[in-house]
Amino acid sequence: MREISVKLIEEKVESMLLDACENIPENVLNCLRCAKKREESPLGQEVIERIIQNDELARNKHLPICQDTGVVVCFVEVGYDVHFDGDLYEAINNGVSKAYVGGYLRKSVVKHPLDRVNTKNNTPAIVHVKLVPGDHVKIEVAPKGGGSENMSLVKMLIPADGVEGVKKIVLDTVFNGGGKPCPPIIVGIGLGGNLEKSALLAKESLMREIDDVNPDPILANLEKELYDEINQLGVGPMGFGGTVTCLAVKINAYPCHIASLPVAINIQCHAARHKSCVL
Repeated sequence: MREISVKLIEEKVESMLLDACENIPENVLNCLRCAKKREESPLGQEVIERIIQNDELARNKHLPICQDTGVVVCFVEVGYDVHFDGDLYEAINNGVSKAYVGGYLRKSVVKHPLDRVNTKNNTPAIVHVKLVPGDHVKIEVAPKGGGSENMSLVKMLIPADGVEGVKKIVLDTVFNGGGKPCPPIIVGIGLGGNLEKSALLAKESLMREIDDVNPDPILANLEKELYDEINQLGVGPMGFGGTVTCLAVKINAYPCHIASLPVAINIQCHAARHKSCVL
């Protein structure tokens, strides 16, 4: 049995969130640079160039990439042979509080969805814990902005809808979202499971690297088809029109009931902020 200090968890969460909010991943920045070259609209090219300049300034001046520093989503893999010397959830939320208060990040969490009173430290985080073999802990944090999250949805299709039904709901969602989720976007899709599992799959898909390749050939082909078709919608950077609406499509799948075809779509803006560490 390996003991891990929750104080270490707290410190790692704090440092990763500050890093994520200031430093766009290099592969995302490279993807934006390539997108600028592909964009056929002069206005679209200018918009992407401004996004790149913004990301570089944020990195150099240690400032947030975006004023919406999001709700913190935290995925934690805990080895069967790990013991914590305190409360894991409390440690994560302490790390979130320190990052957002000490780092002067915008506090976007309200205590109750109806009375809308701000918690003033961006807690609580949304935490998903998975038990895995081993004696390690893997932590992934993602400050998820509200604009792109608001354009997301879950739809319970039926098997007869098939691949074309999945593609239609994805394309309709992106088109109807227009400029609201701040394109160019990354489209995370969860297929299968049930209502809540499909949504979790979609969120998890956004934790994948932007330039990875799906190991499932069926899903890899669907990701490519959707990427091409989304970029033919004409939404363009920030909704001003153009040939670059999305940077990537990521699909995660899970077995499901014979009568169901759950589909979740989780939109991520161009500020694809996430960091991870293994303890």
